[in-house]
Amino acid sequence: MIDIKLIRQDPERFKQAARNKRMVCDIDGLCAVDDRRRSLQVEFDELRHKQNEISGQIALYKNPKSKWYQQALAGGRTADELQAEGQKLVEQVAAMKARAKDLEGELREVNERFEALLLTVPQPPADEVPLGEDDTQNVEQRRVGEVPQFAFEPRDHVALMTELGMLDVERGVKLAGTRNYVLRGDGVALHRAVLQLAVDLMVERGYTQLGVPVLVRDAMMVGTGYFPGGEEQAYRCERDGLSLVGTAEVPLTAYHCDEILGEDELPKKYFALSTCFRREAGAAGKDTYGLYRIHLFEKVEQVVICRNDEQTSIAHHAEILGNAEEVLRRLELPYRVVNVCTGDLGQGQVQKFDIETWMPSRGGYGETHSASRFYEYQARRLKLRFRDRDRNLHYCHTLNNTVIASPRVLIALVENHQNADGTIRIPAALRPYLGGREVIGGS
Repeated sequence: MIDIKLIRQDPERFKQAARNKRMVCDIDGLCAVDDRRRSLQVEFDELRHKQNEISGQIALYKNPKSKWYQQALAGGRTADELQAEGQKLVEQVAAMKARAKDLEGELREVNERFEALLLTVPQPPADEVPLGEDDTQNVEQRRVGEVPQFAFEPRDHVALMTELGMLDVERGVKLAGTRNYVLRGDGVALHRAVLQLAVDLMVERGYTQLGVPVLVRDAMMVGTGYFPGGEEQAYRCERDGLSLVGTAEVPLTAYHCDEILGEDELPKKYFALSTCFRREAGAAGKDTYGLYRIHLFEKVEQVVICRNDEQTSIAHHAEILGNAEEVLRRLELPYRVVNVCTGDLGQGQVQKFDIETWMPSRGGYGETHSASRFYEYQARRLKLRFRDRDRNLHYCHTLNNTVIASPRVLIALVENHQNADGTIRIPAALRPYLGGREVIGGS
């Protein structure tokens, strides 16, 4: 969520941000509703103040023994006159109460409209974000690792894993519909090994692991920016007002919602291994083949909550990106980092770097990680603040990134490390998690 003061100071900046991010929002309409909201609030506050004043006067008219009442009689006014004057004041207060009730109803409606419009305003991207319409215009930053050159015809992950008894897509579809699967035997072992490697890395780097709910209140989805707008991609339990999360980013970031942290507590560095659920509505083509775009997966996610300082945010952004890159280096996988363009950024993201890992069956790099920073965007929605050393309150900055997501990463792992005989070489870093084995398959 954006501070309305910033929008009013420079509405054109936010109009341009919406255009650059290819999003629809009505900045002029928002400002008009804010004007009406402010006007109604002023009228309501003035009415309440006047009502309280008159109510205090009525109390004098109702107490014949008071000094004021006796002075009024001594001054020549009769009890009947005072009673009539008091009655008029009572009628004025009654009229004010009725008007106040009407104003409350109108204010409630205007505030709801204001909040709904404010939730549509995108965070302006950082200056270093490239202009572009979609992911084809993301800008490559670097490539790491050599793309394998096979002396044989390589096979895709579905063929490899099915033959080795690691994957059963057919029965997964029978059980749960399209884009579902069953991991078997070494498929489960490899999946768990990759996740545990990532968990151990994050512990090694000083992050605190949380075990978080995967069903969260809709308010948490709003707070992290997934609602409104992302409802179609979420599995929802509407009767309970809960949603299954598509990433542990939601509960990790919302963990301190409605709290005021001390500056000396920051940064908070958390990670979680959780099951993730995504409807993936609208996905088509090669993205729906095999394990690339599926409805259920497991992911290690990292989140940083820090001071509202841009350079601090940038430093943490580089850190969480580096954590993910280290996992891929240990898995001996070739990858590239891209600076995501404006048209491919989410509503709240200031800047995002995607890591794309080489997947031979796709003939290119496929997205496996997204590292994002948000400034105060999520913290404002979540009422997540900190008090500095001078006792001043500020909203925190938030950042997040995938550490590893599986089984998508298994696509790259088995395809890049396949051997001519159909076996799969296990990278050295994974062997301790797989009983010291060097290959999957074979005699």
